[in-house]
Amino acid sequence: MPPADDIQRFMVGAWRLMTGKRDGLSLLDVSADGFWNSFFAIIIALPPLVVDWVGTANELGDDPAASASRFSYLLRLAVVEMGVWILPLIALALAAPLAGIRDRFVQYVVAFNWGSAILAWLVLPAALLKLLLTSSSALFLTVSFGLFALSMVLTWRLTNVVIARGPAMGSAVFAAMFAASVIVLVVLQSALGIYVPR
Repeated sequence: MPPADDIQRFMVGAWRLMTGKRDGLSLLDVSADGFWNSFFAIIIALPPLVVDWVGTANELGDDPAASASRFSYLLRLAVVEMGVWILPLIALALAAPLAGIRDRFVQYVVAFNWGSAILAWLVLPAALLKLLLTSSSALFLTVSFGLFALSMVLTWRLTNVVIARGPAMGSAVFAAMFAASVIVLVVLQSALGIYVPR
């Protein structure tokens, strides 16, 4: 795992990219080691992700059978989350040469990973609300939607700055990655028998 000072620098770099500042790239390590080390961002993101998983698992109810399966449910939620994080990046690796952005792939993955860790913490308030309220409550829905919209804007900005091929190409990559994430989410939830209460 990278040293704490490096992680802080990477997170600052990703945040600057999310705010539209291209100099954030200079704060990232886009070497081969930096590419693989960026996946340690998953560990940085784990605490807020676990809070979200616990909130979702709690909505199984108080039935003893549901309680017995809660840990299994948590593990399946973790598998889905990791799939949604990693599988679209693998798809992008295959598509990048065809899209003419192979030279931006490493930078994008590094920025995406550290940016995703920031977003996991950004949406923590919604995960905490899920522990206290039902997922159908007006407050939870309002906060969740607001944070989701903010995270989409920040991710779009990061993508546009890193891809550096103009808004059309940046938006296309953003849309493709979002669509791939949704597809992976739906497929894995169905395959693993996960029902997320609405």
